[in-house]
Amino acid sequence: MPSAPSFPSPFDAPALIARRGLSSLLTPDGELLDLSAEDAREKLAQLPPPLLVHGPAALRALDLTPLSQPVPWFDLLDLFLFVLPATTVAPTPRGLAIALGLTPPETVTADLLPLLCENLLSRLRAKADTQEGARLRALLLPLTRAGWIWSGEVADAIGSASDPGSAHPFDAVRIWRRLPRWEETAPRPAPSSQPVSPRAARERLRQILGESAEERPGQADFASVATAAFEPRETLGSPNVVLAEAGTGTGKTLGYIAPSSLWAEQNDGAVWISTYTRHLQRQIEQELHRLYPDETTLRQKVVVRKGRENYLCLLNMEDLLNTATSRGNDGAAALLPLALLARWAEASRDGDLMGGDLPGWFGELFGHGTLYGVADRRGECIHAACPHYQACFVEHGIRRARQADLVVANHALVMSQAAWASLAPPGLPDEDAAPTRYVFDEGHHVPEAADSAFATVLSGLESAELRRWLLGAEGSRSRARGLLRRLDDLVERIPAIDAPLHAVLQAARALPAPGWSTRLKSGPDAPLAEEDAPSLLPLEEPELDNPAELFLQALDQQLKARRSQNPQHETGYISTECDLHPTNDTVRKTADDLSRALRRLQEPLILLTKRLEAQVEDDPEMEAPTRQRIEAFIRTLHRRAISRVTGWVGMLDALQTPPEADITLVHIDFIRTERLPRTRATQGDHDVGLYRHWLDPTIPFASTIQTPAHGLLLTSATLRDQTGPEDGEESWHAAELRLGATHFMKPPIRASLMSPFDYAKQTRAYVVTDVSVEIASLAHAFRALFETAGGGALGLFTAIRRLREVHKRISEPLETQGFPLYAQHVDAMDNATLVDVFRTETHSCLLGTDAMRDGVDVPGEALRMVVFEKTPWPRPDILHRERRRLLSEGRPSDYDDRITRMRLRQAFGRLIRRGDDRGVFVMLDRRMPSRLLSAFPEGVEVRRLSLAETLKDIEEFLSSPSPVSSET
Repeated sequence: MPSAPSFPSPFDAPALIARRGLSSLLTPDGELLDLSAEDAREKLAQLPPPLLVHGPAALRALDLTPLSQPVPWFDLLDLFLFVLPATTVAPTPRGLAIALGLTPPETVTADLLPLLCENLLSRLRAKADTQEGARLRALLLPLTRAGWIWSGEVADAIGSASDPGSAHPFDAVRIWRRLPRWEETAPRPAPSSQPVSPRAARERLRQILGESAEERPGQADFASVATAAFEPRETLGSPNVVLAEAGTGTGKTLGYIAPSSLWAEQNDGAVWISTYTRHLQRQIEQELHRLYPDETTLRQKVVVRKGRENYLCLLNMEDLLNTATSRGNDGAAALLPLALLARWAEASRDGDLMGGDLPGWFGELFGHGTLYGVADRRGECIHAACPHYQACFVEHGIRRARQADLVVANHALVMSQAAWASLAPPGLPDEDAAPTRYVFDEGHHVPEAADSAFATVLSGLESAELRRWLLGAEGSRSRARGLLRRLDDLVERIPAIDAPLHAVLQAARALPAPGWSTRLKSGPDAPLAEEDAPSLLPLEEPELDNPAELFLQALDQQLKARRSQNPQHETGYISTECDLHPTNDTVRKTADDLSRALRRLQEPLILLTKRLEAQVEDDPEMEAPTRQRIEAFIRTLHRRAISRVTGWVGMLDALQTPPEADITLVHIDFIRTERLPRTRATQGDHDVGLYRHWLDPTIPFASTIQTPAHGLLLTSATLRDQTGPEDGEESWHAAELRLGATHFMKPPIRASLMSPFDYAKQTRAYVVTDVSVEIASLAHAFRALFETAGGGALGLFTAIRRLREVHKRISEPLETQGFPLYAQHVDAMDNATLVDVFRTETHSCLLGTDAMRDGVDVPGEALRMVVFEKTPWPRPDILHRERRRLLSEGRPSDYDDRITRMRLRQAFGRLIRRGDDRGVFVMLDRRMPSRLLSAFPEGVEVRRLSLAETLKDIEEFLSSPSPVSSET
């Protein structure tokens, strides 16, 4: 190894806050300058590497070329991650100051950065003589060898790493040797069924809120209503279902936490709280700190659960570390993110990479490839065969969840587990015991989550992934493990599995071979893509007449022949889907060939699982780790292979028989093409597939959950689309149809609690009448509105392309005036981090799509304007067309209007989150019909004005004294 390099000092460097307008620069001799982007670039070229916050964002602001790690500047986010790992912070100077307990000035300039740097280094010095300081010094060695620019300053603060002697210099990164190990505990008995009284729920809520909390009568009423979901079940398969609509500001989260926590304590069981996104999971977890302020108690009582792909895989991390260290100097740069991940992982609550306590900006600073590399995104977990099995974050979470009172999950995981439980082999329970009580927050998304969980997709990407999972990397640079590598030691112990295993491997070659996307784009004779080229081992030529690839090509040809330009879309959107029927001869023939090939794969897969099951049953002396490994592998085979192949065979067989016109369909099958994720090998390539969706996805949801569940609470601010007081029964009926409540044996209990806010005084709503659909006109309107609001504005879009075009035109002029502009699908930060930044920078603006419309909680001055670019009509695709026929009860237009009004109501709900909030809602689509205006709360006057009149009205409203504050 080369000697450690010498590093400059951040206190000899200029400090930079880069903006698209005027950047702030503190020169090494103490001069504070405001510079244009061009002047800042020229000045920086004459100075040492700067001290800054969020280097990639600074480069974008100055139109400089991105650089890979290790970077030649002092990024305070790097230092923050080293000093305070697993701590959430908005990646801006103001966000860092707040996280460090400092009060930033109203206008933040570059002279703040040295103060932040000194604060972090002083915290490091305080750790020098502690046990943590010793660990940090050990970790400093690989960081120094990786070229980390902070190494010199950190060494001055805590001391240099001592000579490791016989120890390996990278042992500090091998955290799996030091992480705590889980131990099995006795199974938890089934919970009892004692109810929760409304009075007790109200009292628990009062205890959570404390004496000084804002009084919300509707919140206590909500807690009382929610107790009905915790009543004892009267009949098998007939859970208690509660539909509770709680207007914005009701406080429904703590309203359902109160009875949920009481029931869990009284009955020694778990309540699963499910919400729509990972960001909302984090919000619920933060609310639970009010119930369990002690961190140890919180960890014991509450567990956040997500899919395996969200967590750090220690085996993958070890593979990456071994690869980096084996490459000598060439691999040194890869050590930097791994060493900082090691620092985070030892402090993390649960090893959650995506939306947990790893800062969302980590991937942007150090490369998203590292995060994907250390996560189990290909389903390659080998469970008990993994040398790090007992230190595994996922296994820790599974075992903690078995003993927890409250499990905070997301709809996708809950739906997937329900589907897996229905397909699990008899006598082989899932790793998560089925709960008896559920709370579905953001319940209006339950049908959407069920649609995704219970759909079947036979596409190039899905089938090629299955081949990779079965066969492994097939000679490429990938570390993918195939079945043979996972089971090679078991074959010696269980010879009976050898024959079906090799039959599976042979049959798997009927699935798309490496390079399939290139051949789909260019024809079957196209060459292999560079990424699929052989590296160390010779790669076999792709199989001639590959059944799966021929079927994909046939689907692609039918799609190209039948798709048409959609006249309803003014941008000339070309449909990327078409109906499957009537099916052409080529599709039918290739489907028949592929069906036979998949049956040749299905049979040995089933035989393999049966022989593994038999071994578990017939060998009572089998060691517990081996038994756990085999049982986990059987479950994985069913989930990833058998259930998938079985679904594909069913689709292909049904394809041969066109549906009869007079029969009500249960599923809809269609062909769709999508662009593949951009990689070196798939630049511009597309995927094509056969899709099967339930026309009513709540049918499988209800059928899989009604047997284990004793009670369900579905709650949201927008369960119903009520257009007026007289619409009560009809709106509830429509909500029950959409949410699937009609599929449960016991009729649901309905409840509606109004929002406590005075929307007529606290809000204004506008439809602008003179903004066209042209991007230039749209961009002008967004800029003018955001400037009038003085920032604190959220712009919502129905199309990503239009969002990016508007962002391109308005970002620089807005930032020149001191209104930073952030954007989903532009900034490489996850949604939770974008919202954190937006909440912290009170004069910033944010552009987003659907994910920003639902469930984002930004109270106070940080959000005072919501602007919608276009009426959010449902996308007129095949699935919507067929569902509208089924669920509209003969009124398709009303069905579309109902969906649109609920989207508008969700967007409007972002505005007012507290009693003293004020805000304006602006729709830039002059064609929005008046019948949709009932989406807004009662008392809100919707004004149709020109842009100039709207700007004047908004300025008067936002500058006038708050009527709510004056009344208070």
